[in-house]
Amino acid sequence: QVQLVESGGGLVQPGGSLRLSCAASGFTSDYYAIGWFRRAPGNEREGVSCFSSSDGSTYYARSVKGRFTISRDNAKNTVYLQMNSLKPEDTAVYYCAAEVQRGCTVVAGRIYGMDYWGKGTLVTVSS
Repeated sequence: QVQLVESGGGLVQPGGSLRLSCAASGFTSDYYAIGWFRRAPGNEREGVSCFSSSDGSTYYARSVKGRFTISRDNAKNTVYLQMNSLKPEDTAVYYCAAEVQRGCTVVAGRIYGMDYWGKGTLVTVSS
């Protein structure tokens, strides 16, 4: 059973940085995709970034491109989301999600197909 546990959320001032972690376990394949999503109050869930293990390719939503970086530490079975130059509109609950035996599926700027989800970690950007 795949399990995902997010950590690293908190309160940060505008312009600051945070690094989110997604600790993964239970993967039965080296071929997988891990994505980061967020949901702000009153908004739909947004796919922020995605990583495909097959070729190391990454995807970023236009709203975070150039500010956020997704990365993986194989030894720790952890995927990170480094978030820089944070803005108040980045405030949301951030979730990591995964699917096995497929890479990232992105269509028209939306990430599809994730089968496993973490419980989320809250990021608040405020002065």
